[in-house]
Amino acid sequence: MIKRYTDHAANERTYLAWIRTSISIMAFGFLIEKFDLFVQYLGNRVGDEEHFQPSLYAELSGLLLFFVGILMVIAATVRFFTYKKHIESEQMIPYSVKKTNIMLSTSIILISLFLVIYMAYKVIL
Repeated sequence: MIKRYTDHAANERTYLAWIRTSISIMAFGFLIEKFDLFVQYLGNRVGDEEHFQPSLYAELSGLLLFFVGILMVIAATVRFFTYKKHIESEQMIPYSVKKTNIMLSTSIILISLFLVIYMAYKVIL
């Protein structure tokens, strides 16, 4: 049996949860980007390019979400191996909240707020 198996298993479950979340965020960014291309294609097919303009903000939002997802994968991998080393260590290590977690969470909140404001602006006009 692996020493401290439950701790290692919990670390791996957390890692996989971060990976699933990052894949979801990247997929959402990809969806935003592809939907913008669909709107442009629809405008070309209908012959009304004026009302079906691609949006620079939508493209930037999609790219930002994809970039945040990549950063989450990197942060989750670093966190996984750091905690794996800490679990195997015999010394007592205090738990602390990492700045990367706070920065990634803040960036997702800011992108989400931007998308809400952008969609509200589009609905009002």
